[in-house]
Amino acid sequence: MAKRSKAPAKPSAKRSPAAPKPPKVGPGELHTLFDLLRYAVSRFNAAKLVFAHGTTDPVAEAAFLICETLHLHPDQFENFANARVTNAEGRQILDLIERRIATRKPAAYLVNKVYMRGLPFYVDERTIVPRSFIGELLDSHFGGDEDGTSLIGDPAEVENVLDLCTGSGCLAILASRNFPNAAVDAVDISKDALAVAARNVADHGLDDRLTLYRGDLFEPLGPRRYDLIISNPPYVDAEGMATLPRECRAEPKIAFDGGADGLDIIRRILDEAKQHLTPQGGLLCEIGRGRDYLEGAYPALPLLWLDTEDSEGEVFWIGAADL
Repeated sequence: MAKRSKAPAKPSAKRSPAAPKPPKVGPGELHTLFDLLRYAVSRFNAAKLVFAHGTTDPVAEAAFLICETLHLHPDQFENFANARVTNAEGRQILDLIERRIATRKPAAYLVNKVYMRGLPFYVDERTIVPRSFIGELLDSHFGGDEDGTSLIGDPAEVENVLDLCTGSGCLAILASRNFPNAAVDAVDISKDALAVAARNVADHGLDDRLTLYRGDLFEPLGPRRYDLIISNPPYVDAEGMATLPRECRAEPKIAFDGGADGLDIIRRILDEAKQHLTPQGGLLCEIGRGRDYLEGAYPALPLLWLDTEDSEGEVFWIGAADL
């Protein structure tokens, strides 16, 4: 599934009208997965939900919730679209649809799961729901393809990787997959987020390769240096924080707040990263929609902006030699 930036486009300040009361639909009236999908999409559209937490639209979100209830991977929905559900399964799915509307919580919190690059990760309210373009970029720009497109050389030769502001640990885990011989360190200031990350590290069998540190950015790492630093830090500016939709307000504020212009944490990362990179290493950092601010603040930095299927100019790369 495509991933989105931390915060969706800023909604209108005007309060949306109350969602219409749900029709009296029983599970016996909706026979197949496709019936339930159609109904859920109608309900989500009427309720004017916001989608920015692992799914990009009401169809993808409905398919995700239906599949999770039925213990299917979201990619399997089409295979079973015309399969009939039992009345008990139908009741579970309808209940989940209405909870999504009533609570406005991200769907990932309701089922304690999110997918990144096809892999499942545990998530709850202790950490932001992970959605980052970096996972796609690790595949597309750091894969060591024969055409030489990798920005860091042969991924098998990468020895040390750092994930700053790791949250639930998803990017660190994806990095461990992309760089099979690397030791991966992951840092977060939140004790609660690291508890979620520890669960994901254990679930993916990476306790021997991935080490979690609690602290403020580089502070707990001492003089360690890395071939690659990745980060999806807080980058929402003050205006964006004031207009976050209800779904985003269910997530930890600390994971969004990037200060007045959204660059408070990013400035610190840029100012300190070179001291923690090997000479041939580099920094891969997601900043959302702050490109103009960043280029204005650092006009001399030769930042390479990397695009994905769903983003343009929201992630930059810079080599250690250019910092």
